[in-house]
Amino acid sequence: MYAAFRSIGAYVPPKVLSNNDLTKMVDTSDEWITKRTGIKERHIAEDETTSDMGVKAATKALKRTAIDKSEIDLIVCATISPDYFCMPSTATIIADKLGLPNVMAFDISAACTGFIYALSIAKAYIEAGIKKNVLIIGAERLSKIIDYSDRATCILFGDGAGAAIISATDNKKEAILDIHTGSDGSYAELLMTPNGGSGSAHDSIRAESAGVFMQMRGNETFKIAVKTLTSDVKDILAKNSIKASEISHFIPHQANYRIIKAVGDVLEMTEEQVVLTVAKYGNTSSASIPMAINDIYESKKLQPNEMMLLDAFGGGLTWGSALVPFSPK
Repeated sequence: MYAAFRSIGAYVPPKVLSNNDLTKMVDTSDEWITKRTGIKERHIAEDETTSDMGVKAATKALKRTAIDKSEIDLIVCATISPDYFCMPSTATIIADKLGLPNVMAFDISAACTGFIYALSIAKAYIEAGIKKNVLIIGAERLSKIIDYSDRATCILFGDGAGAAIISATDNKKEAILDIHTGSDGSYAELLMTPNGGSGSAHDSIRAESAGVFMQMRGNETFKIAVKTLTSDVKDILAKNSIKASEISHFIPHQANYRIIKAVGDVLEMTEEQVVLTVAKYGNTSSASIPMAINDIYESKKLQPNEMMLLDAFGGGLTWGSALVPFSPK
């Protein structure tokens, strides 16, 4: 039994926060942000939770496939901005809102690599014969864990959700070809939310409050990201004897245009191969890859049987890549 990528869906909240809007909040400019990140705007959730956005993305993915909602037997939600920290999981809330009360559901935390981690979990459950139809979701309301007086982070991140349905198949040509994932906790301090867990001090609410927001050492993260992403992609292509020219769509995590371009250039990917959505969505962490897949699907650039190369790097540090043919049902 193999795992096939059957359907995609995404959702972004209607409110847009442009670079010009940010100039009224921090010392920055549209030119400064665009030159360093490639980001022009990002979407911000107002009255919607992470689970609300996840449900809307999942509903769209379900409408685009012949697989009935009742056939979903596992829900995995990747998020670093859950509805509730600790418990209950956002995945269980999504299951309830979808009307699937008895389905196994849980969250994972792998930051920007979350969707690829969820994809690997779905593949493993299906290939082991444990589950048949897995709904995987990357959903983030990052605006709630961003300090909008911190220029290093507030210009980067936005809100949104993406969802995919991964299903069992006996047709090897439809199967997800390979997934590589890894992590290195020795770099944890480069990108983190320092307080709020059992590993941080809780001296007072006031002392803790400053540390619940995301913090990042951007220059160091940039250098490691380019090196790691390039190495991981080269490895997965070589292992599967696939040339970069054979990839229809290179879909990297949409963190920063300079990172994407640096990796794409090393791999000798053409502009037509590289999928870019960072300008209009910013960095949406675990949601960025499924949102990017949804963009090329809705623009009719993604066709059945085309090979996607996914690539991500995030806090943890975590990273992952995947070779995934689009096999709609």
